[in-house]
Amino acid sequence: MKFGALQRRVKRCEQVVTVRLGETQDHWSTLSQVWRQGWSPLRIVVVGLAGGFIAGKLEVPGKVNGARWLQMVGSVSNLFASAQAAFATAMAAQATAAADDAAEEADAASEQAQAATSANAARPAPSPQPPAETELREPRPAEAATELSER
Repeated sequence: MKFGALQRRVKRCEQVVTVRLGETQDHWSTLSQVWRQGWSPLRIVVVGLAGGFIAGKLEVPGKVNGARWLQMVGSVSNLFASAQAAFATAMAAQATAAADDAAEEADAASEQAQAATSANAARPAPSPQPPAETELREPRPAEAATELSER
């Protein structure tokens, strides 16, 4: 394969990854929103009672006692918390990169505007001619109560 073809292939794969990342983030935000909405206080209590009942019934003497069960729940909780923190860090990094890109685009646009302004300043500007009011018109609501409506 030629080098140019490899470059095009890599660029295409990077674009696919970018699109997939955006889709994943959209799906993740939808999932997290639905997950949070789904946990009502009644459901939390029911899940806690069911979990306690299952833990009590599955308790094998000497293998998994109450302290080990709580230790496992705490470990899983920490695992989910660290995953959420990593995801939040990735989202913040992406937002920072997007803000930097937007700032660079704004700088480029302002430079182009300044260049266009300086080019226009070199040419003499045509004098604006006021519009001629040849026909009578109804006064605007703001003019109706002022001296401007009197002709």
